[in-house]
Amino acid sequence: MADAVVVGSGPNGLAAAVILARAGLDVEVYEAADGIGGGCRTGEVTLPGFHHDLCAGAHPMAVASPFFRAFDLKAHGVELLTPQVSYAHPLDGGRAGLAWLDLDHTADGLGRDGGAWRRLFGPLVRKWEDLVALLMSDLRHPPIDPSGMLRLDPGIELRVLRRMVEQATPLWDMRFREDVAPALLTGVSAHAIRPPRGFPGAGVAMLLGTLAHVRGWPVPRGGSQAIIDALAEDLRVHGGRIITGHRVDSLDEFDEVRAVLLDVAPAELQRIATLPARYDFALNRFRYGGAACKVDFALSGPVPWQARGCDRAGTLHLVGTRAEAVAAEKAVAAGRHAERPYVLAIQPGVVDDTRAPAGKHTLYTYAHVPNGSAEDLTETITAQVERFAPGFRDLILATHARTAVTMPAHNPNYIGGDISAGAMTLRQTVFRPAPRWNPYATPLPGVYLCSSATPPGPGVHGMNGYHAARHALRKEFGIPTDPLELLTGRWRI
Repeated sequence: MADAVVVGSGPNGLAAAVILARAGLDVEVYEAADGIGGGCRTGEVTLPGFHHDLCAGAHPMAVASPFFRAFDLKAHGVELLTPQVSYAHPLDGGRAGLAWLDLDHTADGLGRDGGAWRRLFGPLVRKWEDLVALLMSDLRHPPIDPSGMLRLDPGIELRVLRRMVEQATPLWDMRFREDVAPALLTGVSAHAIRPPRGFPGAGVAMLLGTLAHVRGWPVPRGGSQAIIDALAEDLRVHGGRIITGHRVDSLDEFDEVRAVLLDVAPAELQRIATLPARYDFALNRFRYGGAACKVDFALSGPVPWQARGCDRAGTLHLVGTRAEAVAAEKAVAAGRHAERPYVLAIQPGVVDDTRAPAGKHTLYTYAHVPNGSAEDLTETITAQVERFAPGFRDLILATHARTAVTMPAHNPNYIGGDISAGAMTLRQTVFRPAPRWNPYATPLPGVYLCSSATPPGPGVHGMNGYHAARHALRKEFGIPTDPLELLTGRWRI
């Protein structure tokens, strides 16, 4: 019998498994699907030769997170390709805001608001490692070994808080004088699938916006599956095993295992375990939020964006002005479909020529929709792309849609199509999945949660798995070392 078991093979589950295996433990990973990866997979879902990322597509947090920087994806054969423009936000009339990898270049393109953009992000760009350490922490505990983690600038919390208060309140319109810069910032805030003017959206904007000017928003050559395959290979090298096609229906099958780490949604934990009433009640209060309808396009050529520079962007936010973005996200929060929804688009072919046959391209899109929506938004998304890229329809060779209600069949953690694994409200950002001092430990002995339903939340960064494994190593196995030292080789068994 293994020393430790991980249920779920998404980025967080595999991150936890890699750490445990590198600590010298016998580790097994159980995955219900026939393939590994959870929300970080790649497949040919439209036409042969067209490789589409099935959920996660661009990875600013993968190149920034302490876990992946220590793991070193490049050393494990993953080539992260960084577009010159991290993200773009087109507006009607052939205009667009462009977030270049270079902060000054970005500011120079924002007219009268360039200085305001530079003042907003400049201090965070200079202290980006401290920002990441703060926002990717467990929001509760100091690191086990402070020397193994970044030493926070004592002023970073104040800098972040000031900017979050500004962008989460009616003050958010006071910084800018024109319409491009606020739209550019709001497009990033909307990643939270919440009305953009709020603390969760502001936090997302500060983190992702900063990373856009530091490490960029890269895509892996060949697809996001490359990240998963690298983690899986490292696990196997260190003696771990992955069992696919095995649906766990009860934790009783792991009675003799010292530690069980669950890369699952709280609802799935409730399905497979009998929990103490108080904790069960807390999980019943956990809310799932706005969802996504995902549409992949196989194209005969590149998207013909009207605005200059959009053809160099890896990611685009298609919704229009700040006011339009707010209206679209408020509609979703109220349980309605927006007439012109927020659409996130990724065009990996800007830097990766392996995603489609020669001369052809793929386009990744999803639109925000109410939780549990059964509507196929292929036409709505097509119209939103066409709005900013006239002639787009003529390039479509094939499409593949996954509605919100069918998302759980792809990944059970996406309840009702919620790709954040839990609504990103202020309360649930800090106290996910329940208001406990240790959000990873459950009341069941040796059982931990490590999914995106725990801090620091969604994204391909592995930090949920890192934090959960850190606690499990210390409490269940008496190994107090910082897991990052296991990844860098500074700690030996």
